[in-house]
Amino acid sequence: MIHVGFDVALRFPAATPMIVTLGVHSSRSEDLLQADILEVEPAVPLRLYVDSYGNHCQRLVAPPGLLRLRGNGVVADSGQPDPVLPWLQQQPVEELPEEALLFLLASRFCESDLLSPMAWSRFESIPGGWGRVQAICDFVHRHVRFDYGRSSPTKSALQTFESQEGVCRDFAHLAIALCRCMNIPARYCTGYLSDIEVPPPHTAMDFHAWFEAYLGDGWHVFDPRNNTPRIGRILIARGRDAADVALTTTFGPSVLESFEVRTA
Repeated sequence: MIHVGFDVALRFPAATPMIVTLGVHSSRSEDLLQADILEVEPAVPLRLYVDSYGNHCQRLVAPPGLLRLRGNGVVADSGQPDPVLPWLQQQPVEELPEEALLFLLASRFCESDLLSPMAWSRFESIPGGWGRVQAICDFVHRHVRFDYGRSSPTKSALQTFESQEGVCRDFAHLAIALCRCMNIPARYCTGYLSDIEVPPPHTAMDFHAWFEAYLGDGWHVFDPRNNTPRIGRILIARGRDAADVALTTTFGPSVLESFEVRTA
């Protein structure tokens, strides 16, 4: 069992509409031993909807002042690390399912059109399939230095490639863009990732970003930031890039007062 939760506080100068995407993804609903129901303080009406990527989101109007968002859940987990399937092959574009084609296109944070010449020069000689995606992850893991202080909400894959530093979302964006350059569908994922069987010291808990690549006849997890199979990965949302899966989206000014994530 993995206990997950969050406690986020934002301050608003005026009533402000917002979207919250913080619950465990519906693909893990059967694993929820205790649902991570969104608690809002002060209480306001919530409206649940499913976005175009299949993510469960909630709409609300934050009142002026401090708003707290909380959730606590318990998720059953296999205790197995991310699968490694090196025999999986890359499908030709003309044979991909239609729903995967969107994840071949350049997007807000993944400028595959601008990175394509570099990607082909580095990865064309590697046979298409799991090995090519892993080579991309190896490159990103070596090329980018992790640093909480060297990113921003608007940093893109191209900027990460040029600066060679960033956080987990930047690692994921660069790897996604390079996969798309090589005609491999790739989509951005955000969620919880525990420190199970990871030796200390551990950093403060946070939400994590990784990606899924379409190989064989399905989607498979890759994590260029850690670049090793991990235990206890719990999805919250998927999309083209981070713009599609923001944990909170506010339609007006706000200030983040506190942010706490728990997964163990």
